[in-house]
Amino acid sequence: MDLLQLRYFRTVARTEHLGRAAEQLRVAQPSLSRTIARLEADLGVPLFDRQGRGIRLNRFGAAFLARVDRALGELDDARTELADLAGSGCGSVVVAAENLAVLRTVLGSYLTAYPGVAVRLSQCSPEETATRLQAGTVDLAVLSQHLDRPGVAGRDLITEEVLLAVPPGHRLARRRRVPVSELISEPFVTTGPDYWPRALLDRLFAPTGHRPVIACEGDDPASLRGLVALGLGVGLLPAMARPSLGPRVVWLHVDAPDCSRTLSLYWREGAYLPLSAQRFRDLATERFAAIEDGRAAAGL
Repeated sequence: MDLLQLRYFRTVARTEHLGRAAEQLRVAQPSLSRTIARLEADLGVPLFDRQGRGIRLNRFGAAFLARVDRALGELDDARTELADLAGSGCGSVVVAAENLAVLRTVLGSYLTAYPGVAVRLSQCSPEETATRLQAGTVDLAVLSQHLDRPGVAGRDLITEEVLLAVPPGHRLARRRRVPVSELISEPFVTTGPDYWPRALLDRLFAPTGHRPVIACEGDDPASLRGLVALGLGVGLLPAMARPSLGPRVVWLHVDAPDCSRTLSLYWREGAYLPLSAQRFRDLATERFAAIEDGRAAAGL
């Protein structure tokens, strides 16, 4: 058994397709098949169930994959840690978020401070973000949902009020505050159930015994904001969104307990975090703390 066999096995196990795995690894498919066969012979058990020309990871393969992921992850972390200790190169950082707009607060300062770092960003659903973090394909994850998973550590960056945005000319546009009971028949522009705006909306409506009226449902919170300004409906938006929309909408406070969201940063617990990612984490903590301090000083 050698590292090449393990890396080949991991790719085949994740794709469950010899052809696609061979393309990703840039090796001939017959050679890849022989490598997997030798590994199975060495272990003494089949790792895949053969179904015609297809393959499916079996219980032996699933158990082995968990160990292989851990072993290869440790080796990759060791390589990164040694490179950091040796000071070779500027490194890279991979950050995933459900909404890339929240990273603007940190990204400009980070790129200025560390111009040699290769920064890669990925926008995906909260579930996919969490999965990729656990798999080690991203260094950091920024989410507005609490992430309680094994092997994941995190810290809160900022807690902010969530406001009701209504288009100009709306019947509530002259109000400063509104109870949820007055929003029963209002059409909402919101996200799908996997995202925090929809979870908050459902929680606010739960005591009323009514379900919110959904005029538009999407998976990109940032792209939905403009639809409120166009008059499609009202929306729950974080205070952070105010500068981007400005006077195109009217902002109201919602009379409901804990109408807020907490933005948090997560990383793999116990795994080596590259120096470039450590610096991103520390800078994010500093920048959002400064924003919160500024709001507190202004009485917001």
